[in-house]
Amino acid sequence: MRLQGKTALVTGARGGIGRAIVARFEREGARVYAADLTETGSISNASAAELPGNFVKLDVTSEADAINAMQRVRADVGHLDILINAAGIEIEKTIEDTTLDEWNRSFAVNVTGTFLTSKHALPLMRAAAQNGATASLINFGSYDGFIADPGLAAYCATKGAVHALTRAMACDHGPEGIRVNAICPGYIDTPMLQSFFTGDGSGGGGKSIDDLQQAVRDVHPMRSYGTPDDIANLVTWLASDEARYASGQLWILDGGLSAQVQQMKL
Repeated sequence: MRLQGKTALVTGARGGIGRAIVARFEREGARVYAADLTETGSISNASAAELPGNFVKLDVTSEADAINAMQRVRADVGHLDILINAAGIEIEKTIEDTTLDEWNRSFAVNVTGTFLTSKHALPLMRAAAQNGATASLINFGSYDGFIADPGLAAYCATKGAVHALTRAMACDHGPEGIRVNAICPGYIDTPMLQSFFTGDGSGGGGKSIDDLQQAVRDVHPMRSYGTPDDIANLVTWLASDEARYASGQLWILDGGLSAQVQQMKL
């Protein structure tokens, strides 16, 4: 098992991607703290007892919550080998249609949330990175931090910020034995994606959900979009000792979508 004996904390842990990461980490032998706003989340009728991980209530926009979450890890274990900043939101609007409150909320969750959990996790990660070991901090960017989908202005801006923050953190904390990377997903089959299909940002023009889903598959060279398990596979490798020399990188996982020249696609 790749993560045997390691301790991890995952934010957004009751969402689609976060939940898959927590479940995979447990299968790989890690002790996992599943941090989110509610114990059961909103994407299934599963009871708390059926969900993976040790639940920790965490609003990533609250510094007090971030401090309390890390204090629990410190009291239980004393160190943190892995931090996954997977919490995020998406607003489907141009900047003209985006209110200041919506803009600030996007940055509060996607950027400030990454800052706060990382800031207060770092002392625990230094404690894990001793005697040649490394700790692994993984942020969540997006392929939308490199290129843009229509109607996602605030989201694209926040993900670009996460990409820059990831590089800066890798430079600052690499000498302390803390590796910092970002996963940059494309279209992944999550509640957020399904919301996109029904929202104004999809450009659906009255098409059925099935038509929109197939259209999204067809623009990918692999003719499919990804699953939360696809993301969990890459996260698991980056969190493991096998990735001991991987840091400061933005790992795009998008089925080849961003590799192609869109205007030349037939």
